[in-house]
Amino acid sequence: MGIKAFFKKAFGDMKESTKAQHEADKAEFAAAKAEAKANFEENRAHNTFKKAKADAKKSWDDAHMSPSERTARMREENAARATEAQARTEAANARYEAAKK
Repeated sequence: MGIKAFFKKAFGDMKESTKAQHEADKAEFAAAKAEAKANFEENRAHNTFKKAKADAKKSWDDAHMSPSERTARMREENAARATEAQARTEAANARYEAAKK
């Protein structure tokens, strides 16, 4: 196989891979869009003045945090995310081991 055929095959494979990735991205975007639309409709009648005021207060408090407070809060959130990801990984590994048997 010549160098020309090698590159032709390589670029053809990349083209197919790109098309497949594009289709997956389109499907994920459509799912996210549908979820957002559903969330909007579900919460349309439930967004009361009291909830809006509480959300505004939270936003105001977040905006007026000191840098050290913001850093501490980000660290707490990142630690929680890491813990949740670890739990998901352990659950997935358990499912994998169960399926392997």
